[in-house]
Amino acid sequence: MEDIKGSTAVVTGGASGIGRAIALALSREGSRVVIADLDEEGMAGTLGDITSHGGEAAAIRTDVSDARDVEALAEKAWSVFGPVRIVCNNAGVGMFGGLETMTLSDWTWIMGVNVWGVIHGLLAFVPRMIEEKKGGHIVNTASISGLVPNAYLGAYTTTKYAVVGLSETLRKDMRAYGIGVSVLCPMGVETRIADAERNRPDNLKNPGGPSFSPSLDFLGRLIPPEQVAGRVIQAIKKNELYILTHKESIDPLRRRFKQIENAVPSE
Repeated sequence: MEDIKGSTAVVTGGASGIGRAIALALSREGSRVVIADLDEEGMAGTLGDITSHGGEAAAIRTDVSDARDVEALAEKAWSVFGPVRIVCNNAGVGMFGGLETMTLSDWTWIMGVNVWGVIHGLLAFVPRMIEEKKGGHIVNTASISGLVPNAYLGAYTTTKYAVVGLSETLRKDMRAYGIGVSVLCPMGVETRIADAERNRPDNLKNPGGPSFSPSLDFLGRLIPPEQVAGRVIQAIKKNELYILTHKESIDPLRRRFKQIENAVPSE
């Protein structure tokens, strides 16, 4: 999708971090942007930044773990700005702790946002995009943890591996419709993901507080979300499947795939 200008884009998790940076970058490219999030104050900030520079945008409160909310998001996006051509299923939450410490509430929350949030995005937007017959692009946000597992990030890793596999298959399925697919797998980024508990529903909170440490220790350096957004724009234009953000990711990736290679029987 070489020409982003004039398109309509939807970005979930657009109130802060990577989502906010993607929304701003798309606006600079000439896209009309629909921002979706639970953080209404943050969405208002992103909206204000876009409109203050002459961009067109709308903010719609959305719980991506709720299929009805995401369906309503699609309906509103189409009614406000017309056919959506770019969908960034970016909303996500993180948690840190051994798998043995995870509760059912932990699993329900993180799967609901990180996996079902992406699935709900596909169910709400893809059939409409196919019907429009104008192509487009889908970006699903995973993580380097969706390619290389790390201790104490098991629940998060589980969700991100799912998003990577879904995206790799979706790319094959969407080829016939002229819809590109990318999966974003960043390493450390300067975001509020370590503070994801702020948006956790009361009915999914653990009695006595989180069952895990709320701090996330990132491997390697932290980069600004604007740098990630630049890679996303490039991937949309060039229809790149994998969006990686750190050159230092090459060593853990090589170790993982070497292990897989070594496990293949010789005969």
